[in-house]
Amino acid sequence: APPVDGGSRRPGEKTARRDHQDLAHRAVDVDPSLAARGTRHSGPKRRGSNQAGDPPSPSQRTEMSHGLHVNVKGDARVPLMDVSGNEMNNVNRFPSSKLKLDEFFLNWLSSPESQKLVLNLLDDAKAGRPLQAPTLPQTPAATSPLSPSSTNALFSAAPSLATPPLSPQKGAHTPPPGSPISPARFGRSGGAGGGKEGQGSGPPGGGVKDGQGSKRRAADVIPRFYFADERLAYSDEQSAVKLAEAALLFNGGELDAEGMVQVTREVCELPGYFAPLLMHRVNGTEPIAEDPTGADASAAPGALTAPAQTPAPVTWTKFTEYWNGTLRKYTEPNARVFEVLRGGEKKGSNANGSGLNIPHLTHQDFRSVLRCVLDTHPGLEFLKDSPEFQDRYLETVTYRIFYQVNVAWNGRMTLREMRRSNLLEAMTHVDEEEDINKVLKYFSYEHFYVIYCKFWELDTDHDFLIDKEDLLRYGNHALTYRAVDRVFSQAPRRFVSGVDGKMGYEDFCWFVLSEEDKGNPLALEYWMRCVDLDGDGILSPSECSFFYEEQLQRMECLSQEPVLFEDILCQMSDMLHPEVPGRITLRDLRRCKLAGNFFNVLFNLNKFIAFETRDPFLIRQEREEPHLTEWDRFARQEYIRLSMEEEEGMQDGNWDGDGMDPSPF
Repeated sequence: APPVDGGSRRPGEKTARRDHQDLAHRAVDVDPSLAARGTRHSGPKRRGSNQAGDPPSPSQRTEMSHGLHVNVKGDARVPLMDVSGNEMNNVNRFPSSKLKLDEFFLNWLSSPESQKLVLNLLDDAKAGRPLQAPTLPQTPAATSPLSPSSTNALFSAAPSLATPPLSPQKGAHTPPPGSPISPARFGRSGGAGGGKEGQGSGPPGGGVKDGQGSKRRAADVIPRFYFADERLAYSDEQSAVKLAEAALLFNGGELDAEGMVQVTREVCELPGYFAPLLMHRVNGTEPIAEDPTGADASAAPGALTAPAQTPAPVTWTKFTEYWNGTLRKYTEPNARVFEVLRGGEKKGSNANGSGLNIPHLTHQDFRSVLRCVLDTHPGLEFLKDSPEFQDRYLETVTYRIFYQVNVAWNGRMTLREMRRSNLLEAMTHVDEEEDINKVLKYFSYEHFYVIYCKFWELDTDHDFLIDKEDLLRYGNHALTYRAVDRVFSQAPRRFVSGVDGKMGYEDFCWFVLSEEDKGNPLALEYWMRCVDLDGDGILSPSECSFFYEEQLQRMECLSQEPVLFEDILCQMSDMLHPEVPGRITLRDLRRCKLAGNFFNVLFNLNKFIAFETRDPFLIRQEREEPHLTEWDRFARQEYIRLSMEEEEGMQDGNWDGDGMDPSPF
C-alpha cells in the first residue's frame, strides 16, 4: 500500500509488513483516529484532513480504499487488508473457498441471534453510540452468534477501542506460528496467559468464561452451521405424510410380499421387486438361504447361486420402526437403494490399508433383488424351468453392474460410485418395462445370451475355465499372441478364477465387454494397462511397435498390403492429438471418440481391416441410432446369428445325436 502521508514510509514499516508471523505475537492497537471517526469513516487519519464529522474528500476516499491500518511496535503502520495486493489474487485463484466462506457466512447470518446482533450494531453506529460487546448468556443451553475471541477483538467496549489487548506473559507457553494445537490441549496448558485471570485471552476456540465465572467451550458458544447429510432426511411433515400413506395400505393388519409391492413403490419409492428384500430388512431376517456347512456348493456362504428365502409378513409396527430408524434418513434415491441393499451391516473397505471404514456393496448384496427379478418379471418367465440358466443370468448381470459402476475395480461399490452411474435408472426401467430385452443396461437377456454362448464356444471341455489357447480362438483368431499373453499375465486385471493360467467366467465377462466396446472409458483403461509394458501410464512408440510387429506379419500372411509402422504412428497421432507428441496417456485416449480403433490397429486385425473398409450403410445406421453403444450393436448382431444357428441345428438334429457338441440352451 502507498504511504498514508504522501512521503516515505515510516521507520520499521517495511519489516513489519514482511514478517507476518512475528506480527501475530506483537501487541496490536487500533489507530486512535478510528475511534474518533466512528464507523462512518474507516480510513486512516491523514495530515490536513477534514474534521471527524465532515464527509471524506476524494483524496481521502482513494486513500481509504487501500484498506485499514493498525499500529504495531516500532511505530509501523500495517494494512489489515490490501485489496490491490496478492490477497485478491489468492482469492481469485481459489474460487471454491470463497463460495464455501460465503455459505458459512450466510448460515451464520440466517440465525435469529445473528440478525438481532447485526441490527443492534447498525442502530448504534447510525446513532453515533459506542459499540458494545454482546453479553454472553448465563444459561448453558443458549448460544451466542460470535465466538469469544471475535467479541473481544472487534468490540471489547467502546472506551477501550484505543487500548491494545494485553500480550501473553513472557513465561507463558505460546505455540509457534504454523503449529496446529487443539483448543482442548491449549486449555489444559493454561492458555496464552498462563492460566491467570485477566492476564491474557485464550486462543480462538479455546474457552470463554460466562457471567458466573465458569469456563465454557467455544463449541458451546458458536452456533452450528454444518449439518453433513442430516438435511437430506425427510422432515417431520414429509415423514408424517409417508406414514399416513402406508397406514392406509396396511389398514391395521399385516402385508405379505404381494401387498408390500405397493408400499415399496409408493411409500418407499423403490422398484417393486425390492419388496422381498425390504420385508427381510424390516423383520431383521436374512434374505438368502446359505448353507454354513458348505455341503451344498451352490448354497455356500457368499455364493451367487444361493437360493432366496421367503420373507415373513410385515406388521405396521415393524414397518414404522424401520421407517423411522432407516428409510427416513434418505430422501435421495441412490442413498435409499444403497442402504436397503447393504442392510444394517457396517462393512468397511480397508483393502488399501488406509484404515478408512467406507460402506460398500459386494456381489452378494444384489442376489436377493435379482432373484426377485427372475421370479416376477414377465420377460423372464421362460427361465423358471431352467435353474442353471437363472444362476448364469444372475451372475452375468452382477458382473456387468460391477464392471460399469465399480470404477475402482476392487469389488466394493461405494455410494459415490452408484451416484455417478446409471444403475438406479436401469433398475427403475426394469420395474416399468415388460420386455427385458429393451433394458439394454445390465439386465438384457439377449446380452446375457451372447456373453454366455461366446464363453461356451471357447470352453471346449466345459470345465467353466478358459486357457490361453482357448482365448486365441476368440473372434475367429482376431487377437494377436502378444495381446493374449498380456491378458493372461493379468496386466489389465487380476483373475479371480483361482486357477493359474485359467480365466473364469467373471474374467471373461470383463474381457468381452472391454473387447467389443473399446469406446467405453473403462475398456480404454483395460487395454491401456495391457499395452503399457512398463506400467508408467504412458504409451511410447516402442511399446506400440512391439504389438504392431505381429500385425505386420499377419498382413503378409493374408496377402494384405502391409502398412509401415511409421505411417500408422503418424495417423494415430493425428487422430489422438496427444498433449505431448510421442507420449499417449489415458487422458488423450478418453478425449478422442475413435480411441478404440487405436487398439484395434495394434492387436485386432479383423477390426482393423473392417475399419479401413467400413460400409457407408453401417456408418449411416450408427448415426441414426446414436444411443446405442458398440457393445449394443455387437450384441444385437451376435444374438441374431446365434439364434439362427440354433434354429438350424434344432431342425437338422445336430444337437441331438451322440458325440455332438450340445448347445448351452
